[in-house]
Amino acid sequence: SAETREEKEDKKEDFLRREFSYSSFSRSFSVPENVMEDKIEASYADGLLKISLTKKEAKAIKSAKAIEVK
Repeated sequence: SAETREEKEDKKEDFLRREFSYSSFSRSFSVPENVMEDKIEASYADGLLKISLTKKEAKAIKSAKAIEVK
């Protein structure tokens, strides 16, 4: 999420003008079940948000079983 505020003030001899601008946004998403929640990392630099998700190891596929045909 982020929030920005901007305030402008213009002073002249016979008046004072002020402008205020506020904006915010928020974004969320769900991660798949095969992501290790304790290994999620995020960094923000130069206006870029980087999120690293580590997947759980896939379960090893059991070796093929040979079936004798009689």
